Amino acid sequence: MRNIKLTIEYDGSSFNGWQKQPNKLNIQGEIEKAIETVTGKKVELIGSGRTDAGVHAFAQVANFKIDSDFPIEKVAIALNSQLKKSICIKKAEEVSEDFHSRYHCHQKTYGYIIDNSKQGTAIYRNLVYHVSQMLDTKAMQEAANYLIGEHDFSSFKSSGTSSKSSVRTIYAAQVLKEQERVIIQLTGNGFLYNMVRIIAGTLVEIGLGIKTPEEMKTILEAKDRQQAGKTLPPQGLFLMQVDYEEK
Repeated sequence: MRNIKLTIEYDGSSFNGWQKQPNKLNIQGEIEKAIETVTGKKVELIGSGRTDAGVHAFAQVANFKIDSDFPIEKVAIALNSQLKKSICIKKAEEVSEDFHSRYHCHQKTYGYIIDNSKQGTAIYRNLVYHVSQMLDTKAMQEAANYLIGEHDFSSFKSSGTSSKSSVRTIYAAQVLKEQERVIIQLTGNGFLYNMVRIIAGTLVEIGLGIKTPEEMKTILEAKDRQQAGKTLPPQGLFLMQVDYEEK
């Protein structure tokens, strides 16, 4: 039995998220169908985590086990020939039998991309969130610094969260300005349901002067969702990177 690890890029605009569900277009199901078409084998594809409807990925990681001698160097090309153009297998590699894309994940990096131009964009409208007023990225970065470390992130989770604990560790929190785009980038050991989108919404309010950078600390300590900003829409959110500890 071989264990195959995939690195996957996708535009989530037309999908109902990563997870397989009946009668709804999803990324996991599309890739599983492609694997069956190419190899003749039904498999269960295990992702590093779910992404919601409309959310994108530059480097989602998934693995599946299969009893097949299909050449590993041809897997990505073969699968891409069967997939919609909005999904691309960037890399396929054979890994140890005990590798598990979800359980062995060490950290993830998410990015939330904001178009901060006055008029917005037609071309990239499904890949960014538009804020027409100029954002104070210095204030946003000052606020983001309060998120670094181990905290109870109850103020930044939606009511649908199934996790028993709201404690997570954020290793890095950056607010980057690239021409007319503002990118909020968070690296952590895990994220609660809608956590990045709520943090992004709170940082936007700080960038607009509605809240002060110091209020981020108060919001964090309050452990109260009502204290934080709104949940920004999914189209600006990207899973940027999934990291695994080397054994």
